[in-house]
Amino acid sequence: HYIVNGQKTWTSFAHWGDWIFCLVRTNPDAKPQEGISFLLIDMKTPGVTVRPIIMTDGAHHVNDVFLDNVKVPVENLIGKENEGWTCAKFLLANERLGIAEVPASKRGVSVLRQIARSEPFDGGTLADDPAFTQQIADIDLQVQALEMSELRVLSTMALGGAPGPEASTLKVRGSEIQQRLAELTMEAVGEYAQPYQPGMLFHDTNETPIGPDHAVPAAPRYFNMRKTSIYGGSTEIQKNIVSKMVLGL
Repeated sequence: HYIVNGQKTWTSFAHWGDWIFCLVRTNPDAKPQEGISFLLIDMKTPGVTVRPIIMTDGAHHVNDVFLDNVKVPVENLIGKENEGWTCAKFLLANERLGIAEVPASKRGVSVLRQIARSEPFDGGTLADDPAFTQQIADIDLQVQALEMSELRVLSTMALGGAPGPEASTLKVRGSEIQQRLAELTMEAVGEYAQPYQPGMLFHDTNETPIGPDHAVPAAPRYFNMRKTSIYGGSTEIQKNIVSKMVLGL
């Protein structure tokens, strides 16, 4: 068996998971991306501790996981010892396609338009303001461009290819678009984004919301979306990947 010690941060839904996969250092003398192995670990194993990380929107879906002298059977090794980074790169590339969140952003544009049609502005609604509708049109075009780019990658994969540095580009643009949608929603609801109403947010109250219903999640979502340019590999890391693999820098 292996004896694993360490910490894994920002582990999504670890408080619900039965298993966790970890990249562990099995050869301390190897280069940074070598000497790493891919292990599956039973969350019920003695020495595994999960501590919640409460996000700025009040939700609990990520965690710190601590591993103290955790015994992992050798048969839980995925692939070959010291070659776990190969597995990780494959998983990360596919994960970044999902992080682009095209369907969620398309839905976000639709919701933003609905909010604009209901928010009063200068004797009409925000949908009558050319400056704001131009911003909606701009983000809508960005989402459509992102979708076309993702479909090209998916088409390549359907023919037997694998996602390459394009996944990093999609991850960067997807993160930026999600954050921009959250910013525009905050701008649309204005002062009604300020009250913190956790009961309304988590559907455990019968109280009347302060302001329209669509304003309740605006600020929590804005703060929560700060994470999109960090998880799955930060924007800076993605740009480094593109500069190396595409531009040869």
